[in-house]
Amino acid sequence: MSESVQFILRAWRRSDISSLVRYANNRKIWINLRDIFPHPYTRAEAEKWIAICESNQGPTTNFAIELQGEAIGGIGCRLLDDVNCKTAEIGYWLGEPFWGRGIATAALKQTTEYAFQTFSLERLQASVFEWNPASARVLEKAGYILEGRLRRSIFKDGRLADSLLYARVRQ
Repeated sequence: MSESVQFILRAWRRSDISSLVRYANNRKIWINLRDIFPHPYTRAEAEKWIAICESNQGPTTNFAIELQGEAIGGIGCRLLDDVNCKTAEIGYWLGEPFWGRGIATAALKQTTEYAFQTFSLERLQASVFEWNPASARVLEKAGYILEGRLRRSIFKDGRLADSLLYARVRQ
């Protein structure tokens, strides 16, 4: 896979609504994400997401992955709090036509560096559902280490399953 695919990471904007619906409204994407990511992914859901992103007051935490002028996926981090205040959870998705081209790995590497540079973080972590080895591979190629298997920790689409916890700590 090549990282020479020319994508950019940028803030979400209203002009992304159509492409967001086109690529996010896919069961194969939804099945690998938390339930907060809706299915079906409607125009109303896209509008709600863009409004959330536009209302963010601090440094950007959620980015559109843009290829050839079109938003084809998303990546972001959720800053944790309390005793986990030096940790963020990172997550990403990519439109199915763009899978297997190294885009997710390159976007993850770029976002990881951004998060460590921008926020006072010591750790980034991601959970992967056990049935999603492609996402686990993206994390591994971006330097994340498998820390453990959380047995029977998720319930998605009527299935109880394990999740895999990956992390990368500040160098």
